[in-house]
Formats: sequence, C-alpha cells, structure tokens
Amino acid sequence: MTRTFGILAALAIALVTAGCQRETGPDPLKLTGKMFVFNYRLAYATYMITLAKIEPVPDGSVVVARFENPAGGDALVLERKLFPKLEKVVLESPDVTCVKKDRPYAVSIEVKGPEGQSLQKLETSVVSDIDQDIMPAKALVEGPAYDKNPEVFRGGKAPEHFETASCPT
Repeated sequence: MTRTFGILAALAIALVTAGCQRETGPDPLKLTGKMFVFNYRLAYATYMITLAKIEPVPDGSVVVARFENPAGGDALVLERKLFPKLEKVVLESPDVTCVKKDRPYAVSIEVKGPEGQSLQKLETSVVSDIDQDIMPAKALVEGPAYDKNPEVFRGGKAPEHFETASCPT
C-alpha cells in the first residue's frame, strides 16, 4: 500500500511539473546584435538586427519585424522566411530617415510557424550614437561602378561643402 501511494505521489508530482512547462519548447531565436547602419556613399540608413537560431523551427516558419519609424508614422514591417539550415538570421529594415542620437527606437520581432501561430516574441530597442543629419543629402556615387553622382560632383569636382540630410518633421 505504501509503495502504491509513493508511485501515485510521484506520478502526481510529474504531472504537475509537466503542466508548468511551455508547450512550445524553448525560444528558437536569440538576439545577438542590433544597430543602425549608415551608408554615407549611398546616403541611407537602416536598422540591422542579428539573431542566432538556437532551436529548430518548423519548415515554412517566418520572422516578422516591426521597426519604429524615426520619421513618424506607421512602423516599417519586414517579413523573412526562416530556412532550417541557416543558423543566423539578419534583418535589415527598409531605409529610414530622421534618426536622432541617443534616442531609443522600438523593434518588435515575432517568429511565426507555418500555420501563422506565434512561436516567439522579442521586444528590443536600437539606439544610434550619431544623428542622421551628418549624412549627405544625396548619394555620393551611383551605379555598379560607384561613379561620382553628377548632382553632387558638378563638373566632376567635389563641392566646397556637402549638403547634409535633413529631417522633414
């Protein structure tokens, strides 16, 4: 009788413990890097988020990232398919304007399974150490050979002062 009671007690504890675990398992992605990328040659800036895959995801899963728009308005949305064999995920936003130094910008990331079910949600923020107004207003180069942009280099000569980017808001 004591042995039966001990087995039932152990079974009850195992069931209670199992009920406390996540049904979906551990999170599949881990945030490994976040920053703004300023490309002065082409006069644009983007968010860049890097993630490491630490758990497998079902085939057909996607990651959806929502980046706060520094210029205001709706968030910038990016959706990328997750490939089973790739261990790293790099998310680069559409071009952004009006990035201000030392201001945190919100980023939310959701991993969705093949049927659209949420597998993981991440919230973070990205802070720039420079203002975007240090960037040129127009691309300095154009084309695949990085030819000088004639709108900037008039007559092939560099201007005395480059026009810098400005925020319309």
